[in-house]
Amino acid sequence: MSKILLLAAALAVAPSAVFAGETVTAANAPATVAIHNFQFVPATLTVVAGTTITWQNDDSSPHTVTEKGRVFHSAALDTKETFSYTFTKPGEFTYFCTLHPMMTGRIIVEPAGSSS
Repeated sequence: MSKILLLAAALAVAPSAVFAGETVTAANAPATVAIHNFQFVPATLTVVAGTTITWQNDDSSPHTVTEKGRVFHSAALDTKETFSYTFTKPGEFTYFCTLHPMMTGRIIVEPAGSSS
């Protein structure tokens, strides 16, 4: 079974099995980044262009999701609130929480049809 399918199966059963420092590659399907314990989980996510990523705040403190160049920016997210963004172009996007700047993450968007 491919790494992507194994990861998808693991996330479906136990999303907490992915740790903040890990890099995850997602298929061309909606993907989720958890905000947990003042970290973005996974810290790095690789997707293909056209993928929508949803961030969900699982902390009791509010957080934002803000791309370094302001390509995307959420309002403050309270507990269980979400923010979604669809990545239409390839590139690398570094983001952070404006309320807690030590919280950082990265999205790598590959061209549609590319293989990881």
